Amino acid sequence: MTLIPLISAMMAAPGVTAVPAGHSATSARTVYGSDHRRHPVAALLAVGLPAVLVVAVALSPMIVVTPPKSEPMTGTLIELPKPPPPPQPVEDAKPTPKTPSATETVAPRVETEPLTNDRVATGPVYDSRPIDPGPPARPADPPAPPKLVLAELDARHAGAFQPDYPAREQRRGIEGVAKVRVLIGTDGRVKAVELIHADSPGFFEETRRRALAKWRFKPATRGGVPEESWKVMTVRFEIRSA
Repeated sequence: MTLIPLISAMMAAPGVTAVPAGHSATSARTVYGSDHRRHPVAALLAVGLPAVLVVAVALSPMIVVTPPKSEPMTGTLIELPKPPPPPQPVEDAKPTPKTPSATETVAPRVETEPLTNDRVATGPVYDSRPIDPGPPARPADPPAPPKLVLAELDARHAGAFQPDYPAREQRRGIEGVAKVRVLIGTDGRVKAVELIHADSPGFFEETRRRALAKWRFKPATRGGVPEESWKVMTVRFEIRSA
């Protein structure tokens, strides 16, 4: 505790007696300073109080509060066990001699060369590399279709080939040709006639009539089998002198 609160309490102690109402001011003899002979302590306080205040103010920063000392920490020392000593090197165990057994005394059925022999066994050497199969085999070509044999005019009916000369063209002295396309059946007969070109309509009419009636052909064949086919024929019309 500092001196400042103590001095403040002392300053508040000297009380001034209040003068009751109705009394004169001259009757209050107990007031401080009214009688120096009766209050020597009060005079001492009046003189020493300022000095005490000055000393208290000057000494107040020098008062240091000592902090409480903490108790020293206590602990228990734990001793760790010592590591075990390293294992001692063990001497190499000597192999136990083997006793010959019944299986070891029997001679092998197949004679083999010892491993220490420097001879090289002769025999076929096989190549372990993969075999190249080569390009894939080409598929076989399909069989060729039978060859077509075209129809031909039958020589036995060659005399009936030339059509009659149209009378109108013959009187006018017109000569020319008729080119037609005929469909030949499997029996060699003409089944249809188509016009390609004719120098006169009479030439085509006589040619168509003769072809359907008299023309005979050897039919076209494929593999020996007769089949229908078209053939182009050209007929010439010429006037011959007698």
